[in-house]
Amino acid sequence: MLCIGFEWRLNCSRTVLAAAGIVVPHSAIATHHLSKFSDSVGVPLRVEYADLSLIGDREENQDRVQVLEGERAVLLLAIDGMGGHSDGAKAAQLATESFREAFGRITQPVFDPIGFLHLAIGRAHLRLVTLGARLSLESRPRATCALCLVQDDAAYFAHVGDSRIYHLRNGAVRERTRDHSHVELLLQEGVITEEEIAAHPMRNFVECCLGGDTWLPGMTITRQKRLQPNDVLMVCTDGLWSGLGDDSIGRLAGDSEALSGGLRRLGEQSVRACGPYSDNTSAAALRYLGKDTAASAGSRTGKAADKPQRKVVAR
Repeated sequence: MLCIGFEWRLNCSRTVLAAAGIVVPHSAIATHHLSKFSDSVGVPLRVEYADLSLIGDREENQDRVQVLEGERAVLLLAIDGMGGHSDGAKAAQLATESFREAFGRITQPVFDPIGFLHLAIGRAHLRLVTLGARLSLESRPRATCALCLVQDDAAYFAHVGDSRIYHLRNGAVRERTRDHSHVELLLQEGVITEEEIAAHPMRNFVECCLGGDTWLPGMTITRQKRLQPNDVLMVCTDGLWSGLGDDSIGRLAGDSEALSGGLRRLGEQSVRACGPYSDNTSAAALRYLGKDTAASAGSRTGKAADKPQRKVVAR
């Protein structure tokens, strides 16, 4: 991926993560989680989420995805670093740590979600800028990112570059973020179609990124998106969406199978479609299952409500 003339890919290498006490395989198969967190008045909200990262046809997996679960909010992350720059792996790890720390510090539910996302991206950008301060501009580590904050029955999107966020409903793509890229501009101007993006020679050029230049990167932060039961939210790197059409992605919200199975199917489909030059292919997805009214009623009548449960099944 190029950031106006600079090539980059996120390196989330085993060596760097091992030094931080984190073990990440080259290809992390989708895992399945069932969980609950409370809304602003204490009513439990049920969610299902999964994450996936495949190495594709690359020598190492340079993507980073994570689902951060708090007491009253969930944050989905997808980070794609620039492998063409020095310290790409370290840049990815720093960005991940920065977002994790920001989410861990904030009081939940977040009073100002838009302000929180703006500040979190700014701090992550500053860390990457500091990391590359002594390097030439062309060599400085960079990354794209996509963040989705879920609290109460709503979601907030923020992204930089061409990592995307999808909002799916009833088996179709309801909305997706618009890339900060040259081909996205061509698409909006009607010069190319959505189907022509993947094969366009300028597809890997992005206009905004974390790191590199000192000024704050251009970012897009959306206002509140109301959720309905069975809506699916997905953050992903370009390695996933570049090999898939909206019809394929939309089916993730229409399938009756566990979210992890659908996400794995999407990842493998994208790798096959882009082979033998497929990129790292990564995503995290969350299905909003609605309010747990039974647990809420139990707590109001003095009965012990179900404790938040988390089920993890390796696939």
